[in-house]
Amino acid sequence: MEIKLIGLEGIPLVKSGDNIGEVIKESILEMNYDLKDGDIILIAETLISKAEGNIIELDKITPSEKAFEIAEICKKDPKLVEAILDNSTEVVEVGPNFIITETKHGFVCANAAIDESNVDDGLATPVPENPDESALKIREFLESEFNKDLAVIITDTQGRAFRVGAIGTAIGCSGIDPLWVRIGEKDLYGRELETTEIATADELASAASLIMGQADEGFPAVIVSGFSAFNHLRNTGSDIKPLLRPKEFDVFRK
Repeated sequence: MEIKLIGLEGIPLVKSGDNIGEVIKESILEMNYDLKDGDIILIAETLISKAEGNIIELDKITPSEKAFEIAEICKKDPKLVEAILDNSTEVVEVGPNFIITETKHGFVCANAAIDESNVDDGLATPVPENPDESALKIREFLESEFNKDLAVIITDTQGRAFRVGAIGTAIGCSGIDPLWVRIGEKDLYGRELETTEIATADELASAASLIMGQADEGFPAVIVSGFSAFNHLRNTGSDIKPLLRPKEFDVFRK
């Protein structure tokens, strides 16, 4: 078994209004890459937000009293704190240099997943308005252009409870189920799996993150080729919701 990671070269610094599907298509053609059925294109959320004009201008924000109170605890710029609050439905916890919130999309993560890297000074990118819809549009465009069955996953970099360091995480998908339910399958000893569910989209996002990097690598889009479970997980109506744990089953939030 072999899985390949291919960083797409020549992706420019995108601006509002750019067609990300077209940008990726041009990169694939320029690289002379032979796109295959079952290939999965993973795209950094910053690329999507910038192209969709989803940019926060921090200098235009007037912090609320609550933002100033939280900023005093976490030692962040009150304007950034206000942006975090504006993009959240719940503040879960505040600590040194972090604010754990639930975003409007249902993601529980640090700082509402607002990113100040890879944008100009004074700007920040929030999570795209609808990552699933963005993934769907890009997938349908690329499938039409290349006549291949594909999947698209929008990725972000997030931390994890009880672990140090950030990893690639899926925040939107189209063309593939993000969760692989393996309950009922047998292990090597013939025992039936009773609870096994694999966050496949997150695993693919983490793999792609090795190529994307977090600094100036310049590979915001990566193709994963050779994923053997693609056909099994193929779903043109998929979204990211199966990966979101319902609050009633979250034993760490009261």
